[in-house]
Amino acid sequence: MIKALIAKLFSYFSLPHILVGFVWVVFKFAVIAAIMVVVVLMLVLMERRVLAVLTIRKGPNRVGPNGLLQTIADAIKLLFKEDIVPTGADRVLFTLAPVLFFAPVLVVYGLIPFAEGRAGIDSSCSLLLLLAVSSVGILGLVSAGWASNNKYSMLGSMRSVAQGISYELPLVIAALGVVLLSGSMSLNEIVLAQKNILDWYILPSGIGFFIFLTCTLAELNRCPFDLPEAESELVGGYNTEYSGMKFALFFLAEYALLFAYSAVIATLFFGGYTSPFGVYAMGFIPYLKKIVFVEQFFWLMLKTFVIVYLIMWIRATLPRLRADQLMSFSWKFLLPLSFLNLILLALLKYYLG
Repeated sequence: MIKALIAKLFSYFSLPHILVGFVWVVFKFAVIAAIMVVVVLMLVLMERRVLAVLTIRKGPNRVGPNGLLQTIADAIKLLFKEDIVPTGADRVLFTLAPVLFFAPVLVVYGLIPFAEGRAGIDSSCSLLLLLAVSSVGILGLVSAGWASNNKYSMLGSMRSVAQGISYELPLVIAALGVVLLSGSMSLNEIVLAQKNILDWYILPSGIGFFIFLTCTLAELNRCPFDLPEAESELVGGYNTEYSGMKFALFFLAEYALLFAYSAVIATLFFGGYTSPFGVYAMGFIPYLKKIVFVEQFFWLMLKTFVIVYLIMWIRATLPRLRADQLMSFSWKFLLPLSFLNLILLALLKYYLG
């Protein structure tokens, strides 16, 4: 509908019709960026509230009613802070690094099906594309550490690379288990294969869920895998020298990925936008059948925020691992477990069809 409206506007003003596709793509990514900013503001406030409850503190309670405007105040403060570039830093790479870390997040959001037929980028191998694009962000962290001309930043970026490579392997193998069960790499088809709660892939692939969730924590640099940003020994890690809007981009991308990975977990293991009951309440009302995607969006958001809460709960509960424990846990435990999980799912698929 919107694409047709853009085409009519181009025809009315006698503009080249070939540009309609380009403008449509730009429009979709602009909408995704706007949604992402709103989601991040919600998640930051949610995390502060959740951590306050779990650690018996008060949390934000000054700016706005009950502290609801605290996140907006922090965002405005970051926008107006001075942009400092360290002496001896590689200016071009220093500026480019936050963009390299942030840009892939937009693509990840575009690949997530928020309702049936409601994905920004529809692809038959969207899961493979999502896993590939999400790994590009590591380049931004490496660039930030190297370009900062700071030994602490460099150490933080080196930890990011080691951690990213180590935990991406079991994460991808756990995702392959879901592909094996569904017979497709399309996120939309994976969702449609989980028609109700009894078909959710968390049931046959509980081990895969544990592996994927654990690797997600490591990919997001979340506690107990937050060594790249360990303030106790690295001051601030790869973002030590960043300030203002550049620092805000790192911050924005991290929380945006928290929501995106949670939505992916909900999609792969909990049926995504499908109803747990196998039917939609709006489907029984003739006038609401056309907007059943609203209910689908509700189910995905509900599942996603439950997983987000679980990740925040883990942060409030578990202490940070040592670097050697972090690497050993991946290579000696998660990787063999992911192969075992894949073999078990292959046998299950073979014998039960």
